[in-house]
Amino acid sequence: MIIEEIRVRGTVQGVGFRPTVYRLAKVCGLKGDVCNDGEGVLIRVCGSEKQLQEFVDKLYQECPPLAKINELVRSRYLGELNFDDFVISHSVNNTVKTEIAADAATCPQCQKEIFDPFSRYFRYPFTNCTHCGPRLSIIRAIPYDRNNTSMVKFPMCGECEKEYQDVENRRFHAQPVACFTCGPRAWLERADGKVISSDMFSMLDDVDAVCTLLQKGQIVAIKGLGGFHLACDATQETAVKKLRERKQRYHKPFALMARDINIISEYCYINDLEKSLLTSPAAPIVLLKVKDEKKVAAPVALGQNTLGFMLPYTPLHHLILRRMKNPIVLTSGNISDKPQCIDNEEAKDKLSKIADYFLLHNRDIVNRVDDSVVRVIDEKVQTIRRARGYAPAPIILPSGFEKIPPILAMGSELKNTFCLLREGEAILSQHLGDLENAAAFNAYQETLNLYLNLFAHKPEIIAIDKHPEYLSSKLGKELATVNQIKLNETQHHHAHVAACMAENQIPLNSKPVLGIAFDGLGYGEDSTLWGGEFLLADYYESRRLATFKPVAMIGGEQAIYQPWRNTYSQFQSAFKWEELKQQYCDLEIIKFLEQKPLKLLNQMIEKGINSPVASSVGRLFDAVAAATGICREECSYEGQAAIEMEAIANINILNNDEETINYPFKFENLDKIYCIDPAPMWEGILKDLQQQISPSEIAAKFHISLASVITTIVKQLSQNYEFTQVALTGGVFQNRILLEQVTKRLQKIDIPVLTHSIVPANDGGLSLGQAVIAAANYLKVTGDR
Repeated sequence: MIIEEIRVRGTVQGVGFRPTVYRLAKVCGLKGDVCNDGEGVLIRVCGSEKQLQEFVDKLYQECPPLAKINELVRSRYLGELNFDDFVISHSVNNTVKTEIAADAATCPQCQKEIFDPFSRYFRYPFTNCTHCGPRLSIIRAIPYDRNNTSMVKFPMCGECEKEYQDVENRRFHAQPVACFTCGPRAWLERADGKVISSDMFSMLDDVDAVCTLLQKGQIVAIKGLGGFHLACDATQETAVKKLRERKQRYHKPFALMARDINIISEYCYINDLEKSLLTSPAAPIVLLKVKDEKKVAAPVALGQNTLGFMLPYTPLHHLILRRMKNPIVLTSGNISDKPQCIDNEEAKDKLSKIADYFLLHNRDIVNRVDDSVVRVIDEKVQTIRRARGYAPAPIILPSGFEKIPPILAMGSELKNTFCLLREGEAILSQHLGDLENAAAFNAYQETLNLYLNLFAHKPEIIAIDKHPEYLSSKLGKELATVNQIKLNETQHHHAHVAACMAENQIPLNSKPVLGIAFDGLGYGEDSTLWGGEFLLADYYESRRLATFKPVAMIGGEQAIYQPWRNTYSQFQSAFKWEELKQQYCDLEIIKFLEQKPLKLLNQMIEKGINSPVASSVGRLFDAVAAATGICREECSYEGQAAIEMEAIANINILNNDEETINYPFKFENLDKIYCIDPAPMWEGILKDLQQQISPSEIAAKFHISLASVITTIVKQLSQNYEFTQVALTGGVFQNRILLEQVTKRLQKIDIPVLTHSIVPANDGGLSLGQAVIAAANYLKVTGDR
């Protein structure tokens, strides 16, 4: 007989892994034990060589749905093993190297039980088992045991305890297991504090009453899995308008939830991959193309041709939507730009002027987790916001990063995430939002501390963005100084490219790629603002080979939210205003700009007063959208102009391969850097406007023209520099049309294209890039590369 110790690392706690080990060990006739510890799962087992091999093979084949084995190491056990049978031993708390599972949508078995009148879980809104339920949102420490979660205040009743202890039961050691007798409860309150009961609505219970309230056009704040949401009937225009006005969120699209796939398919097209995403344990919001047949209320997604749909992912949501034949709006329960509320009293204080009713519960949310957002482009998943269902699942790094010290990357200012690097893997936090306000920055620090504690991560290097004013960079510097930790500053667009390389498994010492990093703004190597860059890059360094002609952002940040400022700046860069005015005096954009204080604006540009120059392609999109009237005066969220221009672009023109429909760009080589000048493009757009060509056609021609000039530059650079792959990254490449058009053109000239899938192309993926650049430079210095 052989005695072995089997170490399993990966996502193996809180996912039903030990019961599976127990069951398989019994099937294989083995003796020994299994336990959770800080490194994952430890199995000590005694049997014949054949039995042991069969056991390991089955463990891979029958791994539980939410589990993931990253590493399984077998070694001879040299101690004594005195077991008559196979048992599950108590958890051991030692060095922490294990992983934490993401929150998972309600599994089919639990769904069946909550609608089964003969089940003791009938209509229980917190039903879960080892295959589903809360994980990250309730955990305070590891090992993942009940006393380390917010379920600690709910002692199990006899029946739950029995299921929890029964190794043959689906709820064996499911830490959040609970029922009506012992678990959390949900209740309804009026926002004005007046007493109500579900009897007033003649409904089954408070959760069921929410459906009736939504059908009556009320707005309900619902405490969910990782935070509060605000809900209303998405087909009632009055209700949706009321929600927009009260929340002061005037344009940004609302997310929707529908009872089932059939209801979603009445409103949107769904392909097989999109369906698998909607029904997956992650259950993200999926952006879907709108159908013409049946529509939600117009204010749900103004100026869009897609809707963001998700399916119910907790029993609470399933129960609310059971009788609901319409989709509901389910948007974050927060004050505009502030973090999502997670506490009952905080929610009642902050959301009582928005919501008519509150559906509350008494299970604490420890970790705020927003809904994830994805879309499918060319049969590939593109992650736009990585949060619930995905974080904090580790991202395995490409070869070469195995021997790295613990590294903390602080992320960006907007769409922030941070990243912990350790021994060949990256743990990317959930989306934490924009750090511009104090509440968001406080939440960022709280989540950072929680992660550092959960993963017992003691960074030896801290990586930050070069931008001196990012709050994340300032905090990183402070942490490095106080704790005497090495600091690594990373250029913004290099980090974008490195993130794209890492998630595409480009090995550490590969030849450089050509990174095309287009976004809103990033701090450049020359201390100016970049955003339209072609970089020859590997993990160690990058070199700027081409860029767009920089123009002034008149008014600084105001230019992000008032697109016309970018149009005027582009016009000032390309033309003499008086000549332009004379030639195109009949155009609306000229008349519009004439109403602005042009003398003052000119002075700001000439003297550089609050008008930094930027090579941003994001701002170029803004300028074109404003010129064509798609989005001119105001944007209420970053990227609105580009998103609306993508939505309106004429599909027939996009499908036409005729290159003569392009607007031309010119480029010249200045100091060994190609500079792309959009001036000829503007002449083309102004002439089209004069010919009364529609904004839809101009939008399509602009996308094609941009893709065309990108391809031309890539061809030009390929003659002078050695690269075999192009990485498309930065927030601008979330634009479906641009991504498809550029990819198609580069593939035609046999250049492989790297794109994002598991981390966002926008700043949400930046911390991964910062971390791998810091790791690469550490390995270079230490000689371990």
